[in-house]
Amino acid sequence: MFNMSKEADLVQAHPEGEVQIAGNQPAETVTSLDTFAGKIHVKFVPDAAVSSLGLMPFFIEFLKISGRFDKWVEDCPLHYTSGNAPEKRNVLGTLLLSVLAGHWRYAHINAIRGDGINPELLGMTGVASEDSVRRAMKAMDEAASGEWMKGHLKASYEPLLEEPWVLDVDTTVKPLYGHQEDAKVGYNPTKPGRPSHAYHSYFIANARRVCDLKVRKRLFSFFVAIIRAYDIR
Repeated sequence: MFNMSKEADLVQAHPEGEVQIAGNQPAETVTSLDTFAGKIHVKFVPDAAVSSLGLMPFFIEFLKISGRFDKWVEDCPLHYTSGNAPEKRNVLGTLLLSVLAGHWRYAHINAIRGDGINPELLGMTGVASEDSVRRAMKAMDEAASGEWMKGHLKASYEPLLEEPWVLDVDTTVKPLYGHQEDAKVGYNPTKPGRPSHAYHSYFIANARRVCDLKVRKRLFSFFVAIIRAYDIR
C-alpha cells in the first residue's frame, strides 16, 4: 500500500528541475592575507554579525610585512627571569588587542580571553591575564618604556614628514577626583574648580596621524604647546 503523504514529502524534499537564480549574482571575493600564523583567506559575509576586531587580520598583515610588531616586541624593556613567567609577546599582544578593542581598564582584558583567532594570527600562544599585563607594566622602567614607545611611534610617521604638513594641536581636559595622579586645579570648562589633567595631542592634519601626547597637570598656553610640539620633528 502506497502512502500519498510520504510521496508529497518526497517531492518537496527533491524538487524537479534546477534552482532558478534571479539576476546576476556577484562572485564571492576572497582576499589572501599574510599573517604570523601563515597565509589565510578572508571572505566578507554581508549578513554576518559584525565583530569589533573583524578587520584585525588586515592590520596584522601590515604589522608583519612592515616588521613593526616584531621590532616593537624585541625592543620592549620588559625582561623576565622566572621560568613560569608569561611570554613577552603574549603580554604585549594582549595589550595591543585590548587597546584596539577600545578597552581602558586592565579588567576589560577578560573580554578578549575567548578570542581564538587574532592572538594566533599575531604569533601569540595565548592571551595573557589582566594580572600578568598589570605586573608587566609596573615592572618596566618608566624612562626606558617612554623612550621605547616614543621611538616606535616616531618610526611609524617619520617618513610622512618629508612632505609638507600642518601640525594640529588638540587639548582635552580630564577631570580627576581626590588626589589621583597628582592632579591640579586649573582651567576646566566642564567642572570649574575640579582637579584635572590636560592631554595635549599633536596630529598631522588631514591624515589625523598622532605624533605625540603630553599629559600636563595644568592647561598650557596654546603657543607654548606649539613650541613643545615642534620638537617632534
